[in-house]
Amino acid sequence: MSIKNILQKDNFTRDDIIALLGADNPTDIELIRNKAEQILLDKCGLKVFYRGLIEFSNTCVCDCHYCGIRKSNHTVKRFTLSKEEIVSAAKWCADSGYGSVVLQSGERSDPAFVDFAEDVIRQIKSATVSQSLPQGVGITLSIGEQSLQTYERFFKAGAHRYLLRIETSSPKLFDSIHSSTQNLERRITAIKNLKQASFQAGTGVMIGLPGQSAENLADDILRFKELDVDMIGMGPYIPHKDTPMSIHTEYFNINKDKIFQTSLLMIAVCRLVLKDVNIASTTALQAIRDDGREMGLRYGANVMMPQVTPVNVRRDYLLYEGKPCLDESSEELRKGLDLRIRSLGRQVALNEWGDSKHARTAEKPRHGGVFCGT
Repeated sequence: MSIKNILQKDNFTRDDIIALLGADNPTDIELIRNKAEQILLDKCGLKVFYRGLIEFSNTCVCDCHYCGIRKSNHTVKRFTLSKEEIVSAAKWCADSGYGSVVLQSGERSDPAFVDFAEDVIRQIKSATVSQSLPQGVGITLSIGEQSLQTYERFFKAGAHRYLLRIETSSPKLFDSIHSSTQNLERRITAIKNLKQASFQAGTGVMIGLPGQSAENLADDILRFKELDVDMIGMGPYIPHKDTPMSIHTEYFNINKDKIFQTSLLMIAVCRLVLKDVNIASTTALQAIRDDGREMGLRYGANVMMPQVTPVNVRRDYLLYEGKPCLDESSEELRKGLDLRIRSLGRQVALNEWGDSKHARTAEKPRHGGVFCGT
């Protein structure tokens, strides 16, 4: 079946998804991009929602083979921002019109870390209440696997979105890029626990992993649908020199254009299949091409995560090589992104949480059944 005929469908089979992800003809790729953009505008509108990204700690108990802040990388200078620094960054976001922040760190679940994160969430909510944001900024967490009880504590403190990437839904591929202490099914259970704790739950994968196939990526999308996630954060695989997967650097250099294009197709096909979820255009796209994040928006993304991590520690939070936006101030980054977004004919959402339309239409109660933002 031709790409044009597949795109006339409203529901897609696994074979349809594989065909869409495997498109390599520029005409077919543009058909897919255009259809994804149409669905985005119909289901989610023109707005692009900012999530000010605060990378507050690079200490991690995991030893993922691809990650620059993995536990066994002893070249990393470890840091944890103070509560005051984190709250200050979140306050800057609120004052700048960002409706939301993302608190991201290495994975830890020890009591001291959980207490620290819970208190920071409460302080941010209190510090960012204003006439424009009567309930403070929306808070997305990306701090790894936790117990159901911990998720409930974080939600009660004021966070309401959580991103927990699976990186791949293939057990074989998952095991090949993680240490033996990590388990795909445990991670999927954690996503289900997030939903039980009333979080808007998000996940995502790396695209272009050595040995990864279009079939694997199609299964990833079907797993997103099965889990009924509200948001997707994913991006291209980019190696880091101080990791076991640095042996794939030549593979990446040879294939990076294809990896980039497949990453865009993943955004587009997720939009086609999942319709009204939030999809981030991630910084890793810009690490391959300067206009990568704009391209992500053109292929169906509606969320961006501008850096607000203090400049003096950004180089200590490198998950992959070539990470952009390391030296610009938060204000410089905001102005640059505003211009890029408006150049596409899209709108920058101000003072809105930007909750997933998928979460809203599913009628899941958030904070006593009240949705904030759009």
